[in-house]
Amino acid sequence: MQILLAIVIGAAFGAVLDRVGATNPNVITGMLTLRRVRLMKTILLAIGTGSILMFAGQMAGFVDVAHMSVKTAYVGVFIGGLMLGAGWAASGFCPGTGVCAAASGRKDALFFIAGGLLGAAAYMVTYPSWKASGLLDKVLGGKVTLGTVPGSKFDGLFAMSGDILGIVLGAVFVLVAFVLPETLTGEKQPQGTPAE
Repeated sequence: MQILLAIVIGAAFGAVLDRVGATNPNVITGMLTLRRVRLMKTILLAIGTGSILMFAGQMAGFVDVAHMSVKTAYVGVFIGGLMLGAGWAASGFCPGTGVCAAASGRKDALFFIAGGLLGAAAYMVTYPSWKASGLLDKVLGGKVTLGTVPGSKFDGLFAMSGDILGIVLGAVFVLVAFVLPETLTGEKQPQGTPAE
């Protein structure tokens, strides 16, 4: 049942990604160059809404705090984030949108996926070297949150309620999504998305 649910949710999420244009490299490039930020507005709205619902749900007892997962902070993850961003800008795909684009029939996404798999394999083969370099050592306390979330096993960097902070940051993301103009470069907004 869990596998079936995962397939249904994944397919629905992929359909939404395709519908908002996240599987089109032209739309991604337009967002990253600030010419067309409709996708950015969609992403900010989704993150903000999800943050509000998750943290409010935790405060109300609807969401089990034990399900909250925090990734470990280390120098390598920040370097990896920069590399991911550069790859996203160069290819017009991130891992999730690349798979969805391949499912929608984009052949260029298949090359993106192959490159990602080769990169992951290269990292696995060279992992002992990366581990020995110290780039994978914890920084900023490792697994921490900005604020303290009651009932979680993670420390907070600041002495404030993590639930309240999560709701406030979520509300800021939603507000920015609504007030952000369609373009930040002053260029006239193109009509529609070019078909490919």
